[in-house]
Amino acid sequence: MLEELNMFTVVVEQSSMNKASAALNLSQPALSRKIAKLEQELGTLLFRRIGKRLELTRIGQLTYDYAVEARQQHLRFLKLLAEYKDTGRSTFTIGASLTTLQTSLPDLIQALTAHSPELDIKAITGKTHEIVTLVRDRKADLGIVASRIEDSHLNCVPLFDDHLVLVLPRNHFIMEKTAPVITNLNGMPMILFSKGTWYRILTDELFERYRLLPDVRMEIDSFEAILRLLHTCRAATLLPKSYLRPQMLTDNDLLVVPIRELEQSKRTTSLIYDHSDSLSPAVKHWIEEIASQYKPV
Repeated sequence: MLEELNMFTVVVEQSSMNKASAALNLSQPALSRKIAKLEQELGTLLFRRIGKRLELTRIGQLTYDYAVEARQQHLRFLKLLAEYKDTGRSTFTIGASLTTLQTSLPDLIQALTAHSPELDIKAITGKTHEIVTLVRDRKADLGIVASRIEDSHLNCVPLFDDHLVLVLPRNHFIMEKTAPVITNLNGMPMILFSKGTWYRILTDELFERYRLLPDVRMEIDSFEAILRLLHTCRAATLLPKSYLRPQMLTDNDLLVVPIRELEQSKRTTSLIYDHSDSLSPAVKHWIEEIASQYKPV
């Protein structure tokens, strides 16, 4: 039917069987048979023939709209197929802020490559404002950032909410308290993430809000290194809840201590990308795939 639909669109656009047959390099009787076959398959007339003029029926108009969409979809498919044949694989670039690089990106890449083993993913990292610039300048197909982005050039899709949690060694002195509170962080030895990321900004805002002065022993740009050093330095830390895994806590003999005020330190991890009209079908597909990874079950 695809062939007949294509011929049908040419007839409509040429407004003449004679002109359409010339454009298709097909005899007019042969073209008429193709259109008659399409009408037979659909079980309805597509044209009203008024003298030499052809006028679309209501079903004819609906069929034309569908045929144009099908033709465009077919062309997009052929383009993707050609790209795939050229490279042998499908490739796109993700920009990830430093926090999402360590929290969200590993699980996301694992899920995407498990679904599509042929997919090649390139990652560019940086601070949130740097990732926004990369996506806006189309040096990255999309970005994952730990923030909501307001930018007239970009679409922002919230993926999930996150907040800080207190992590400390199992034998930490604070565990002697029946109900730890936010003020217990005052003067506490801590290892914090390096300055400049949303996570550290959020941490510093929290300290300022509650007038806390922790004893900052180290500033490191690796969550994993922070966890490994907590026992050695007899210190605590504040980390995004999305980063922590039960096995990770067990391996490092650590605990997460719930403190009500920390749950208010909420941030939203978002997917950002250029306005969809300028995106290739392949990138649109992977945007949908990424968003689907975070839909509530």
